[in-house]
Amino acid sequence: MRMDRRQQLDAGQVVNGFKQDELESIIARYGEEPKAAAIARAIVRARPITDTGQLAAIVALAAGFRARRGKIHPATRTFQAIRIAVNDELEQLERSLPLMLDRLSPGGRLAIISFHSLEDRLVKRFFSENSGNTYDARLKLLTKRPVTASRDEIISNPRARSAKLRAAQQK
Repeated sequence: MRMDRRQQLDAGQVVNGFKQDELESIIARYGEEPKAAAIARAIVRARPITDTGQLAAIVALAAGFRARRGKIHPATRTFQAIRIAVNDELEQLERSLPLMLDRLSPGGRLAIISFHSLEDRLVKRFFSENSGNTYDARLKLLTKRPVTASRDEIISNPRARSAKLRAAQQK
């Protein structure tokens, strides 16, 4: 789950080393998982966890799923939360957006694809704060709403299901 294998923190350390309340906080905040407390408790009880299949089964059971229902696996949000925590993804995005804006030339365009609601919320807020009809607005929005994949694209590329594109142009 590490984007950079040179970094110290990995998913195994989060799953097997973090305290129950820390795990719960990560799963609730980054996974937006309503059953974060039960999942964190189950993970701590099942330690040591040695592979992703074992973790997925523990999470599914703790979340009250006996069999996979719906479009996504019940462990998806937990895996997302762990990945975001390991890579410090939201903080990286928050630090990067102003740097991207500063690098834009007049008329330059900035397009961001987000893959979950937490990222999309940050991008939407950043674009909103830097655009509008004020004298100090630096951006003009090119997309009022996020652009999402068509049904045909999702069929040919299921990972596009959650992608949202937002774009703006330097004034």
